[in-house]
Amino acid sequence: MSLQCPCCQSQQLIPRSIGRTAGTLVGTAAGSASGAAGALTGARAGATVGLLAGPPGVALGTLAGALLGGLIGGAAGGVTGGRIGDHLDREVLDNIECLSCGHTFRADD
Repeated sequence: MSLQCPCCQSQQLIPRSIGRTAGTLVGTAAGSASGAAGALTGARAGATVGLLAGPPGVALGTLAGALLGGLIGGAAGGVTGGRIGDHLDREVLDNIECLSCGHTFRADD
């Protein structure tokens, strides 16, 4: 049995992923914020490793450590937020939209 709109019985339906999109955005922002704290730690570690190469090594090590800390935090937050949002899409939010009448509804898998 194919899925139909409960209002107009149309089969012209598209999936919605609002939760996943919002979760990914929020997770990336939160992850980047925590990544900023990680960037400070990464900068310190990079500076320590860079001491072996002299003053240019300290500068490059600090920059590389800070960038990696921010990127890792943002990526981890984005993945986590996306998974939480995907769960919300499946369990809570209206995850189907009818192209004929615009009605949104939740379809259980």
